[in-house]
Amino acid sequence: MYVKPNFKTKKALREALEQGDTVTVFRPAPIGPDIQCGVVDVEGPWAPEHHTWYADVEVKDGRIIRIVE
Repeated sequence: MYVKPNFKTKKALREALEQGDTVTVFRPAPIGPDIQCGVVDVEGPWAPEHHTWYADVEVKDGRIIRIVE
């Protein structure tokens, strides 16, 4: 699972969530549908530097609401 927008660091993801920015999760096709609710593992960035950070996040209504510590 990846996040959108494509953050280069987990710190950037955390800062965006603290500011109230909209952050969503997605699975690259054809793996399956995007997650709408629950706790999921995400990784980033997805390009051009691949998978330098990982996090568990809570998703509600298709949006990440927090990083699970």
